[in-house]
Amino acid sequence: MVPVAVALFAIFPLTDTDIWWHLACAREWVTTWTPVREPVVNVHEYFQQMVAFVYDIGGAPLLVAFKALLWGVVFMLFLLPSIKKNQQFPTITFAGIVVLLFVFRYQLEIRPVLLSMLFLGVYWNVLPWLFYGWREDRKADRRADPKKFHHVFHLTFRDVTRLYKFLGVLLVLFIQWVWCKCQGLYILGIILAYGFFSYSLWFRRWVNFGKVRQWNGVRILFKTVAWQTLLVILLFATPFLHHDGFNLIPYPFELFDRLLGLSPSATVFASEIAENRSPITLLLNGENVLQSALMLVFSVMGIVLAAVRWHLEPSPDASWQLSWQTKERVEAIFNRRLLPSWLFITAILSLIAERNFVLFLPVFVAVVVHFSVQPSCSSQKFKNTSLKLKNTSLKLKNSSLKLKKHLAEKSRKLGSKLKLKGKLAEKTRNLSTTLSPLLTSELLLSAVVLAFVLGLWGKSLSSYDSMIAYQRVPVGAAHWMMENPHPGRLFNDDRSGGYLAYMNPLDSTYIDGRFILKTADFFERYLTYARMPKLFLVDADSLDIDRVVLPLRYYARWDKLIETLDSSEKWHVAYRDSLFVVMDRTLY
Repeated sequence: MVPVAVALFAIFPLTDTDIWWHLACAREWVTTWTPVREPVVNVHEYFQQMVAFVYDIGGAPLLVAFKALLWGVVFMLFLLPSIKKNQQFPTITFAGIVVLLFVFRYQLEIRPVLLSMLFLGVYWNVLPWLFYGWREDRKADRRADPKKFHHVFHLTFRDVTRLYKFLGVLLVLFIQWVWCKCQGLYILGIILAYGFFSYSLWFRRWVNFGKVRQWNGVRILFKTVAWQTLLVILLFATPFLHHDGFNLIPYPFELFDRLLGLSPSATVFASEIAENRSPITLLLNGENVLQSALMLVFSVMGIVLAAVRWHLEPSPDASWQLSWQTKERVEAIFNRRLLPSWLFITAILSLIAERNFVLFLPVFVAVVVHFSVQPSCSSQKFKNTSLKLKNTSLKLKNSSLKLKKHLAEKSRKLGSKLKLKGKLAEKTRNLSTTLSPLLTSELLLSAVVLAFVLGLWGKSLSSYDSMIAYQRVPVGAAHWMMENPHPGRLFNDDRSGGYLAYMNPLDSTYIDGRFILKTADFFERYLTYARMPKLFLVDADSLDIDRVVLPLRYYARWDKLIETLDSSEKWHVAYRDSLFVVMDRTLY
């Protein structure tokens, strides 16, 4: 039900203005008339082609529906390892997750990070199986008849498993290759794969040298480690498989630099772009107070939860059965170590910048679900019985025949008693929970919370009269500008640039959301126009700017510039609505 809630909450207009320059670049690669940094690499090419294909078929409504579907799939992929059969999911936890998703629903935009999270979700399910799901080939008994059914079945199963492993490796490499041309965050896939690989190496060290019991001396074969090492190396090399691979390699590091402002040239981008600022900074500045405070709270909760789970969960080395039980090994290493590690990393990233919270949200929900699900009584008892029988059978191999029969009979009786005890406990629990007023109040509270949230969601959904957020992009102004061309150059704010470039490609824009294409000096001077309007008047004369389009309501940075232009004899208002204004140079 969580993926369904995510898909429903992701239905809202195209509020992120970057989608428009993505659509414009998918039609034809465009830049602004102002200088851009070299080299220019279109790291979002495949994402742009995908969204343009969907938009050309059904416009903004279909693109919103497509976005909602993908976000639902993303959360489903992250939740798959946490939810298993015969497990109960508390309703109060589900209600809390729904409230969390509703509060942060506007994080579910149609942006390249959506594909990054989709690819991470696939890795989330495939990589544990590739790195930890090995099953060793034991020495065949020379006296065994190779024509026996069990021998033929073993060989067939082994060949099919190898084929699936090979297809899994090809899938991961293909995804990584596509990811390199979808977003600069492709580095996260490499980091996640390297994390799985590092833990697998640590586990191999324990098996070989740890002073623990081993079952028949089982260890990871060298060829297993060899192909896993080769896979990690190929993942690092995937950017070079593109024609502009040498330009793709430094792109993630440039993004990180502008996110933190590590270099002097990147300081202005880290401090002036709201999405690049930390929730702590936004909270101290009084910007978006409620959401920033909640981001801070949940990020800290994620860090604490990761540390607590790491400390409380026993190490994967703690049980010697993990050296031969494939399923238990995969679950132990993934759940006890990698899951808290990735939660900690994404929580730190969300504290660094507001835009990174979307990387943290699915992981946090997956961890909460994982540690809140409760196995049913019968399945837990059967699991314990099965484990005891396995351990008993292992001990019998080194015992005499008489002792073996005695222990087998004892284990059988123990299993029967546990089954009976499990059934009685299950009936008792069902009876107690049915009559428990606490459970009734929990269900009632969950129902009230869910009804309230769904009511708010329905009210917000009914208020949308268009799937294009015309409050954020100059819909009416762009239509007027297409009918009234101008001979000079255009000045616009960064949020309007993408939509103007898509609607009127013949009129080149001043700036758009691709800040990484601009130098720090250019961006700082652009921001200075809002504080020192007279500087713009000087630059407008030298740069032949004769038209300005600026927002009136949702980005009030430009009030001083609008007032200065309106009071100047050289400029006049050519178009105005409740959201945007277009000012042209007066011709004498």
